[in-house]
Amino acid sequence: MPRLLSGCILVLLVAPSAPGHAQRTSPGVALLEYDVPRGAHPHDVAPARDGSVWYTAQHQAALGRLDPETGEALQVPLGPGSRPHGVIVGPDGSAWVTDSGLNALVRVASPDLKVTRFPLPASAGNANLNTATFAGDGILWFTGQSGIYGRMAPNADVEVEMFSAPRRRGPYGITTTPSSDVYFASLAGSYVGAIDVATSRVTVLEPPTPRQGSRRIWSDSHGRLWVTGWNVGLLMSHDPETGVWREWRMPGSSRPYAVYVDEGDTVWVSDFGTNSIVRFDPTTERFQSFELPTPNARVRQLLGRPGEVWGAESAADKLVVLRY
Repeated sequence: MPRLLSGCILVLLVAPSAPGHAQRTSPGVALLEYDVPRGAHPHDVAPARDGSVWYTAQHQAALGRLDPETGEALQVPLGPGSRPHGVIVGPDGSAWVTDSGLNALVRVASPDLKVTRFPLPASAGNANLNTATFAGDGILWFTGQSGIYGRMAPNADVEVEMFSAPRRRGPYGITTTPSSDVYFASLAGSYVGAIDVATSRVTVLEPPTPRQGSRRIWSDSHGRLWVTGWNVGLLMSHDPETGVWREWRMPGSSRPYAVYVDEGDTVWVSDFGTNSIVRFDPTTERFQSFELPTPNARVRQLLGRPGEVWGAESAADKLVVLRY
């Protein structure tokens, strides 16, 4: 059953000295960093419809919201024990958080910032919740690294449903295609899982390279899947219609973490190994790297809106945006 938290609009407000620090990296592309509260350890980001950007303050048990115009960061406490991981914006405009500390899905409503928890079933144990996605029918699907995936209907007064994943540990990134098919990537299992949204069963899709560590996954406008191979420095694609896989070696000593596909079907990857955000053009099959100005920034996740790609610099307590 959902639980509405009391005192849910208590916030912490931080105003950095400047709205952002710009570094023009190439013609037509500007890279900017924004400070968030020290110690926040921002993990995931989600640009909102009003121009602000949500982020999970993983080490401060809060969900943050950055105003890029002013540089102000406002943080909403999620409750004792919270350790928020992923955040996305739902069809209702609210922020939806996968909280591994609370073992719950959490909604932070917009604009009133009311916090509602949707706990996992008592039998779930520590699911180690990771990321979530909405399907076209409004169902929220999510992953847990302990070896689960699940679903819930946000408007229904029902418990969260959970299912055991193939090969147990590993479910990590998750995405919805334009045709409302849902897929997740298994980091420990090194596969992509195709969820049958009608039956909740999973079909395992095997990338060509074994033990590649499929970490994050995103769909382009044609339903082609893009996957990062964390263990082996690969960017991978899979076409569900033809069953064809393709792989590209990332530049340098790469550890590709997150992947995001923008409105023009350009692919963006966050890279721990080269401390950069990398752009890949599927037409020319060329990479272009944008090195981050802060050393060892560790951008864990990417998400965007037209003209912008946002990332969370978890080791630097900053958010970063590339505007193109």
